[in-house]
Amino acid sequence: MGPWSMKPWRLRARSVREDWQAWLPAEKNQLFDATVVELETCYTMLSITLDEALSLRSQGHLLRVREQAGVCAELFRQLAMRLLTALRALEAHGRHFGTLPSVAPLDPEFFRGETAQLIARKNQLMSRVLFSLRSRFFHKLRNLAEAIEELEEEFREASDGIAAGSSVHAVADWQALDTRHYDLNTCLRETTVLLKCFLCALPNEQVQLFAQKLQAESPLPPLRVRGLFARQ
Repeated sequence: MGPWSMKPWRLRARSVREDWQAWLPAEKNQLFDATVVELETCYTMLSITLDEALSLRSQGHLLRVREQAGVCAELFRQLAMRLLTALRALEAHGRHFGTLPSVAPLDPEFFRGETAQLIARKNQLMSRVLFSLRSRFFHKLRNLAEAIEELEEEFREASDGIAAGSSVHAVADWQALDTRHYDLNTCLRETTVLLKCFLCALPNEQVQLFAQKLQAESPLPPLRVRGLFARQ
């Protein structure tokens, strides 16, 4: 019996911290680095643009602020879509091949917004009653995807109000942009850790198959993707 014919949960004895610190073979490491660089580039563009919008607002350049708000919404959307695509690849490969990484529940303290905190609490609660690694993994994927799409919608709603000129001075909308930006960054970090742990569990002979899923350019629906993850 070959090593990969064993049950996946018998092979995953390491913790998330151990997997995060683990060395990856060259092919896996190249895939991980390329994926993370793309995600980080999207996040950097969003952060810089949002910082510029906040600076313009403080200087009273209201017309330019409205333009920047629309740009921020599109950059937020692009990052959200890339994160959801990565989660879909993890979900599809995990279900088909039974690859199961080490998993830690979402932590509400890592989020600022009420929506993301509520989803994290739900995931934390479910992790206490779900005994199989498989169930915890797919529930975390679903909850993380749910948080991302909710954050995208809330960010868009706030930015639309600013871009329309109806709430340029509304403190709540600007706070909403900052909070959703922070929480999407947390989702980015969670996705990055999940990807690293998944690659640690992935058999070497499946790296190219997984890369094809991860790098496929099949676009998701433009804004909302509820129902993307099938129920257990």
